[in-house]
Amino acid sequence: MKISVLGLGIIGSIWAKNLIADGHNLRCWNRTPKDFPHFHASIQEAVEVAEVIFIVVADPPAVQSVLDQTLPKLAPGALVIQSSTISAHWTRIFAEQVRQTGAVYLEAPFTGSKIAAEKRQTVYYLGGEPEVVERARPVLEPISSAIIHIGPLGSASTLKLAMNLNVAGVAQSLCESLALCRASGISDDVYFSALARNVSHSGLADLKEPKLLRSDYSPQFSLKHMAKDLRLASETAADLSVALELTEHLKDLYDRGMAAGWSEDDFIGLMRLMDKRT
Repeated sequence: MKISVLGLGIIGSIWAKNLIADGHNLRCWNRTPKDFPHFHASIQEAVEVAEVIFIVVADPPAVQSVLDQTLPKLAPGALVIQSSTISAHWTRIFAEQVRQTGAVYLEAPFTGSKIAAEKRQTVYYLGGEPEVVERARPVLEPISSAIIHIGPLGSASTLKLAMNLNVAGVAQSLCESLALCRASGISDDVYFSALARNVSHSGLADLKEPKLLRSDYSPQFSLKHMAKDLRLASETAADLSVALELTEHLKDLYDRGMAAGWSEDDFIGLMRLMDKRT
């Protein structure tokens, strides 16, 4: 298929390479020029004659910027797969903009880090009409381990924010419990051995254990992106009149991490706020 990937960050670049390997005719674009296969300097060139367009950028303003340049070039019936983590509010706005051109919009946030993307184990949360979901399957299935149709437009974005809120909370508990043990002289090996046999053991702990052991905060998922997701979750909760007290506390911690200059680091790097060894 003729596919465009707009946004070559950690995940977008991996998807693009996998789609090329799958034999698709790809055109790619990124805000910052990259030495990347089939790269085009302008969005207009990248999306020309595209049947499927992936948008994988940072936040709602970035999605709007991409759409402002993309919409005039969309072919009728083209499928726009919007995979940036945004909110239901912005999803509905962007979907309407795409529909007005005669193109089709699919809400497709995802879960899975760099490692999962490399292993083609991304899990997609899809929001939209069933027929649009089915149309996207031939492209998404080879680069994913699961595709879950959540419901109508907006539902997938809300679920994705809820999942990231949960991840941020688990990560903070992991860091604080590890800091408590370190301060008391309990070794990291003993801590993680005990955690592996505890009901609170999680996939996140397995993923972040090597990074915490080595104080390696290179990004699998950046602190700035998790901070953005917490903000969007808070805004969504306000729209739904739901009080999220833990989320507000986490937002403060992420603000501290951002102020410390860690925005590009992995979100588990908030360990530095409490680790006496640093």
